[in-house]
Amino acid sequence: MHYETIRVTPVTPYIGADVDGIDLTSPLSNHQVHELQQALLDYQVLFFRDQPLDIEKHKALGRCFGELHIHPNTPGPEGHPEVLPIHADAKSKRIAGEVWHSDVSCDEEPPLGSILYLHTVPPIGGDTLFASQFAAYEALSPRLRSYLEGLTATHSGEQYYRSTNILEGRDDSGKIFPKASHPIIRTHPGSRRKALYVNRAFTAHIDGLPREEGRAILNYLFEHSTREEFQVRFRWKAHSLAFWDNRSVQHLAIWDYYPQVRSGRRVTIKGDRPF
Repeated sequence: MHYETIRVTPVTPYIGADVDGIDLTSPLSNHQVHELQQALLDYQVLFFRDQPLDIEKHKALGRCFGELHIHPNTPGPEGHPEVLPIHADAKSKRIAGEVWHSDVSCDEEPPLGSILYLHTVPPIGGDTLFASQFAAYEALSPRLRSYLEGLTATHSGEQYYRSTNILEGRDDSGKIFPKASHPIIRTHPGSRRKALYVNRAFTAHIDGLPREEGRAILNYLFEHSTREEFQVRFRWKAHSLAFWDNRSVQHLAIWDYYPQVRSGRRVTIKGDRPF
């Protein structure tokens, strides 16, 4: 693919690309937005360096790609409900994203993508792993693909968000978390490629199967979907940014830097119902 307004360098054969030649702190042209959308389709997660975004510019960047999503569990800063704070330090009892997941897959219409910006990073550690669910699907045997086609699974925020809130000391009594049923094999609305769409954080059970049978299949798919050869690893620097496609990517944050500070914020773009 030839790009005119950005330079794109693939990082692995399956997933991930470094993007430069663009200033994300300035308003983007329609052509730049189109090329970034195409690069996201081509590489699933895009990495940028030296992009010191303030909160308004971060939101403006996200809105280039769609309406912004408001997280169902974690409140944004005052006046910025669309912003998800990402912060860990010596007082933290957990970090966001320590389990392989696709962001808020428990929503009826899960997010299209997420844009994470970090302004403060530890001197070493704090990487994020991303795994291609196109590659995961394509590596399944034809017989297993055939079996999974047409099956759906229930994704629920109940267990993940309540356990998070207990650790954070946040009272969520009376709160109802999203729950939705999605195809195990979803078709990407942009590329029409097929992707595996289950994840350890949110996928609770396979619909219509005995629980033990469904659990055994899910456990296999959780392991398979995050195999090392499907992954790319991003080493953060201050003022770096990662933009990933939740429709075809899982990710995992590594907490190997305690008690160092890792801090920034995320905006998330609304998506549509998986099919």
